[in-house]
Amino acid sequence: MGFTTRQIHSGVEPDPVSGSILTPIYQTTTYVQDSVDEYLAKGYSYSRSANPTVRALEVKLADLEGGADCSCYGTGMAAINALFMACLNAGDHCVISDVAYGGTYRLATKIYSRFGVEFTFADTSDTDAVAASLRDNTRLVLTETPANPTLKLTDLAAVSKLTRARGIPHAVDNTFLTPYYQRPLELGADIVVHSTTKYFDGHNATVGGAVITATQDLDDQVRFVQNATGTIMSPFVAFLTLQGCKTLSVRLERQSASALAIAQFLEAHPKVTKVCYPGLESFAQADLARSQASGFGAMLWFEVAGGLASGKALMDCIDLWSLAENLGSVESLITHPVTMTHADVEEAERHRVGITDGLVRASVGLEDTADLIDALREALG
Repeated sequence: MGFTTRQIHSGVEPDPVSGSILTPIYQTTTYVQDSVDEYLAKGYSYSRSANPTVRALEVKLADLEGGADCSCYGTGMAAINALFMACLNAGDHCVISDVAYGGTYRLATKIYSRFGVEFTFADTSDTDAVAASLRDNTRLVLTETPANPTLKLTDLAAVSKLTRARGIPHAVDNTFLTPYYQRPLELGADIVVHSTTKYFDGHNATVGGAVITATQDLDDQVRFVQNATGTIMSPFVAFLTLQGCKTLSVRLERQSASALAIAQFLEAHPKVTKVCYPGLESFAQADLARSQASGFGAMLWFEVAGGLASGKALMDCIDLWSLAENLGSVESLITHPVTMTHADVEEAERHRVGITDGLVRASVGLEDTADLIDALREALG
């Protein structure tokens, strides 16, 4: 079946008791067993280990990404943490994209580094740079593509070929494009990570995360960490995310079309000095964007003439666009990464990887495109 059909129906069966077309919210701590000998015969014993509502979402996301299985978490960062704990021990080394979400950078440099795990933040858009970063003790490569917030791309097939030859798991944060536009496992990756908070939810209603694996063995490793640490997704969040998934493709198509129109408007505006969107001909990696993904997504960034002061002024006065930390929702959001999402990244590191002080990140929602452009035009003056 096609993606749009599967995003609605995968993992979901009518409730056997009532016939409810929606998966019920199993708001329960424990599950009564038929007998000691038949313990776990129904598959559930305690909701830290498994819950039927959450399981329906896990099955759906595994199917959409083409994975063997999926485990869901309380936040996107809980998913990244489970990935790290499953793959990394004291004395191990991990390579991460030099442009990555600030929370990932913070977890690596401020938490895991305390326990003797080493990290290299490499330019993963350059496969040779990835190869040069690998060590004998490298146990994980985590790439984020498109990267947050610069949208720099990684050639997933090339990096996966490199890591597979060395027996190193390659994990990909696929939050920005989702499996509707990009499927890393089909390009050779071993693990996919999502903040389900973003496009899977799509309505600014929940926070959550997911790890989808290419093999059952990898899922077992990650799921053991999930059970041991209790970093589970709640059934109510899973229920809401299940509903959000049903309109994923429709939302992304509309949001992406608006993003392209907005990027083209900004590129032609005299007060905008730079625009970055993978669908523009001016995008530095346009060929790769077209070859490994079927769409360009709804994220873009730009800089205003006058630098930081002008960018802040625009974000402080703009109508319709909400100044907020999130992305992927039906509401259009505008963000200043240096102050908000990437504030924990040191200034020198931000500048090294191209996260400039005047960078304005935009997450395009479902409002009328003309209204969003009008709001930008008014704010730009």
